[in-house]
Amino acid sequence: MASFLSRLFSGSTNPGWIETTDLTPHLDSPDGPLVIDVRGPAEFTGPLGHIQGATNIPLDQFAARTQEVTEPGRPIVLVCHTDRRSSAAAHHLRNMGVTEVAVLRGGMVAWSEAGLPVD
Repeated sequence: MASFLSRLFSGSTNPGWIETTDLTPHLDSPDGPLVIDVRGPAEFTGPLGHIQGATNIPLDQFAARTQEVTEPGRPIVLVCHTDRRSSAAAHHLRNMGVTEVAVLRGGMVAWSEAGLPVD
């Protein structure tokens, strides 16, 4: 997983992108990414659900809670409804020097359209 995600990380302040089909095989891996969902709590538990094992840190709380997600050596995948808010969170992390961060392209909408399981 780490080698796969390392190809996504260019070292710039722009986030890397990951597709649903590329993320799913790595979710159950011992070295899998930390999935952070930056939607609000009502969206996280709402009709689209959330990716199993995802941690909910709403974007409006993200800057204050960044220490919770910066585990050295563990890649981070950010998700929201589409990919706008997760891109903002990724930029924040990149500006802080966190390099192993990617955004789920299309967010939970793409996840749902792919028919992938949710909690």
